[in-house]
Amino acid sequence: MRAIKLLITSAIALLVLLTGIVLTIHNTTPVVIDLVWVKLPEASLSIWLIISMVVGLLVGILLTSARVLTLRAKLLNSARKLRNAEQQIETLNREVQRGAE
Repeated sequence: MRAIKLLITSAIALLVLLTGIVLTIHNTTPVVIDLVWVKLPEASLSIWLIISMVVGLLVGILLTSARVLTLRAKLLNSARKLRNAEQQIETLNREVQRGAE
């Protein structure tokens, strides 16, 4: 399983590297990005494409991490409630067995 994970990760890393190389080769035109309130400095189109992909990736990771942390907190809360309920059941079962004796 670990070898498969390593293989998939390596393939994805290679694909990202090749994409970066292709972008750099085919998009050498210098451009200026105008964001209405700020004008970014002139750089090749490939640089801006790579920067936008990295920023998008980081935003996606942050949003996903927030959701994962929320779900993990809910899971831990549910596990705690389950343990408490199981302990109550055991206590009640012992009390019933003592009463039957």
